[in-house]
Amino acid sequence: MSDSASAAEPAAPPPSTIYYPQRKFMLISVVAAAIVFGIGRAVAMPVWLLATEVFATILGLFLFGSFKYQLHKNALTYGMLLIIVATFCGIPKTDFHLEISEHGWSGFLKHNILSFHGLDDLIHADTMLFILGLTFFVAVVAQTRILEQITFFLFRKNKGSVLGTTLAVTGVVAVASGILDGVSMIGLTIRTLVIIMFLAAAPTSAVRYAVIVCTAVTTICGVWLAYGEPPNLIMKANLHPHLTNLFFIRYCAPAAVASFAVVAWNLRKRLKGQRVDLSKLDVLDANVDTVRFMQAVRHGEVLTPVEFVGAHVKEVGDHLKPVLERIHKGEPMGEALVDEGIAPETRKMLLGKFVSEDLADALDDHYVKLSKGDLAGADKADNPVEEAIAKLRVRRLSASKVAALALIPFVGCLIWHGIDHRVPLFLASLAAFLVAMAGVRDLPKLRGLAIHEARVEFAEYYFLFPLFLSITLLTKAAFFEQLQHVVKAGIETTGPAVVALLQCYGCTFLSAILDNNVVADFASRALHNLPLSLIHLFSMAQITGYALGGCWTHIGCAQSVVAYAFIQRDVDAAYTPVQWIKDITGLILQTGAVLTVLILAEGWLLSKL
Repeated sequence: MSDSASAAEPAAPPPSTIYYPQRKFMLISVVAAAIVFGIGRAVAMPVWLLATEVFATILGLFLFGSFKYQLHKNALTYGMLLIIVATFCGIPKTDFHLEISEHGWSGFLKHNILSFHGLDDLIHADTMLFILGLTFFVAVVAQTRILEQITFFLFRKNKGSVLGTTLAVTGVVAVASGILDGVSMIGLTIRTLVIIMFLAAAPTSAVRYAVIVCTAVTTICGVWLAYGEPPNLIMKANLHPHLTNLFFIRYCAPAAVASFAVVAWNLRKRLKGQRVDLSKLDVLDANVDTVRFMQAVRHGEVLTPVEFVGAHVKEVGDHLKPVLERIHKGEPMGEALVDEGIAPETRKMLLGKFVSEDLADALDDHYVKLSKGDLAGADKADNPVEEAIAKLRVRRLSASKVAALALIPFVGCLIWHGIDHRVPLFLASLAAFLVAMAGVRDLPKLRGLAIHEARVEFAEYYFLFPLFLSITLLTKAAFFEQLQHVVKAGIETTGPAVVALLQCYGCTFLSAILDNNVVADFASRALHNLPLSLIHLFSMAQITGYALGGCWTHIGCAQSVVAYAFIQRDVDAAYTPVQWIKDITGLILQTGAVLTVLILAEGWLLSKL
């Protein structure tokens, strides 16, 4: 498995998990849809039935994704979409029915299916294409190993301080997640922080917590711009033109900063005083940015030592567990292989696959001498490795510079979109991806790895399309007009601040058991026809709720899915969803308390206007 791609892939299910056959479910859905459609020809279908089917689908994602009996989320959402569309066809006088009666099927298809604007209204086409392009762009940038380069620069600046470096890295990631999408950032961030934890020989609990913190940093701390989180983009599209970039900076950036302060406080309690002796770093650890670049260029995959050893169980044999234990304690993989008595031929084969075949002999000689305590001999033996790394570093830095230049068209197109909303948002990420790809045009294996990772990552979004369409059908059936009346009644009864808090807490709970992208799509539609100041207050409350709830469980958002899979695969195979909730609840409650104060403060300011 490769770098972030392996993180995006689900962890192997425990033996007790039973998957319901996807084809059987789809067949049942087709039959059920045909029956519902037939009934709808004779009896008018109620809107509440359509709403029940939509919310049953959303709840099913949680129920069939968390327990013993599971169903793939794509099969669930696409199968249920057939039933939902059949029900919608039987509801009289919806907006779509009226449009068909006035303009005919050709006019309806031309406006809603065969036009970009129509597809954007139906399934958030512009937002999803933007995320697609951004996923590919960040995948290419990640392969230039910029984050690892920054990490070890900060390590040296902080003189090996684990806390100082971790805070600096998470700070950089928090800012970057607001621009480059937290989903795209988390796989790389996890591996970077885990490197730091392993170098510090941190206990397993600390490594698990570092992975969990990555979820909070890329989700909650990434809400300061619309582009950091898919729920933000969905809300921005649903409430256009009310949610501008200035809104996110004014209302959401304070929430992101406050959330990062909570993260920093918790990291300080766990990591204070821990330090890594940089002078004793292994040659591969000291040059991890270029070593990972070398892995991508020569092998088309990037693996941590733990991932690599886990992928070569047959070769390592009975030594698997002790080798992994040594790596977790901070020992270089090559030295662990020597200390556990693995045959020289096997060691060299593994080192060749991990780094480069032409450096395997030099690396093995280095680790043999290092294991014997011959530091001078070990330092001399790795000279060919250092020379190869130095030569390749020039090429890596060249690719990194091109990736950095790709931010120019990215930001330029975002500004253009902000000035003229008719300009598609996805042009920004597409332009950035094309420029970044130019920097690695002569590195086919690296390009292939980046594209593979991006495809795997974006595949996590496929289940959203039928849900977006289902919620659009609810809108066309006037369902959300009733929710708007509920919101207005709450404002008159309890006041804006209380309603905002209820929306924050409600979105937190729903996002924890469902998916925060879907919650954002239907919850934001209840904010239309309100004064601009209330739209801003309630949007801020909902956005913080989506972020909090998305982190609270292992399925709340894409970042949680990635982090949970990584922990199960590379840190603790026995880790459970209940343990995830237990480990992160303290951070969620603390962050929620701080955000509650911010929401109440905004409500108070609103009352004074």
